[in-house]
Amino acid sequence: MSMQDTDLRVELRTSPHLKQPLSVDQIMRNVVYALLPVSGYAVYVFGISALALLVVTTLACLLTESLFCWLSDRPNSLADGSVAITGILLGLTLPPGFPLWMAAVAGFVGVGLGKALFGGLGFNVMNPALVGRAFVQAAFPVAITTWTPPFAPNRFLEFIPSTLSLPFLQPPDTSQWSQQVAVDAFSGATPLALQKFQHVGTDTMDLFTGAIAGSAGETSALLILICGAYLALRRMMDWRIPSAVLAAAALTSLPFWLMDPSRYPDPLFVLLSGGLMLGAVFMASDMVASPVTPLGVWIYGAVIGVLTVIIRLFGGLTEGVMYAILLGNALSPLIASVTQPRVYGVQRKKAKAE
Repeated sequence: MSMQDTDLRVELRTSPHLKQPLSVDQIMRNVVYALLPVSGYAVYVFGISALALLVVTTLACLLTESLFCWLSDRPNSLADGSVAITGILLGLTLPPGFPLWMAAVAGFVGVGLGKALFGGLGFNVMNPALVGRAFVQAAFPVAITTWTPPFAPNRFLEFIPSTLSLPFLQPPDTSQWSQQVAVDAFSGATPLALQKFQHVGTDTMDLFTGAIAGSAGETSALLILICGAYLALRRMMDWRIPSAVLAAAALTSLPFWLMDPSRYPDPLFVLLSGGLMLGAVFMASDMVASPVTPLGVWIYGAVIGVLTVIIRLFGGLTEGVMYAILLGNALSPLIASVTQPRVYGVQRKKAKAE
């Protein structure tokens, strides 16, 4: 048989040759689905103020994304769902009674400074939601450390008074609302603050179910883990990153607790308190701002876990997850660079020099 009698066509492509048949839109849509139960539980715990907060942060992020797409003459990217994730995560990191106008500012800064400035989707150096949260923590330190109790009696009928505060005006008097819920909500402390400054513990079951004062996303650790497992099983999240974060946080806190249990929290408290669970599962695993090398993801997660505990135990802040993730994002390119696997057939530098 001659070559003329056959039709041989060879198509050559570069690696990788296998890929998962998932688009960016599909992945982002499923992340939104995974965040809905967490958001719903936050609304159940804190009421309509938490709902309004999540709506405002999401709308602010959507409008900001649309604005910067128009200004830069880029196609509108609202349909991919990535900016909706930013808005939801941002709302979950804020106190449920956070003034809505401040939440809108956080959304604008998070998308504008944390994403659009770097070129939009796929180019952000740090998690945009945490960039917005870091800005309002610096700009409005009192409001962002004002906590409200969970399960207030009229939480579905009335807003937390500070929610509807007007821009640049003093918030309304909250004494009547505080008396109504039988808790001094606005000077109340989160479990992290109680443990750090008063060495008072919090019931583990309350931490596990989210029946505590704190950010809107400091809800059920079990629910967050279930939603994270959904994404991991569908291969839409690298399970190694949250595993490394949580393992490193537990191992870092263990020796301090063993040395002085009256002063330092036990590893279980460290894992369940604050925003560590939400940050490890949904923020540290940001596909753009985290490394992709097999060794790099473990190092990246470990850095975040260790920094979180160090900031909590020895820093002036009660919480360290936000800054730990942002620092991890900043180190991500370096971690990815030094953990690149050897290309087949290419000698390592040391062997080459010898």
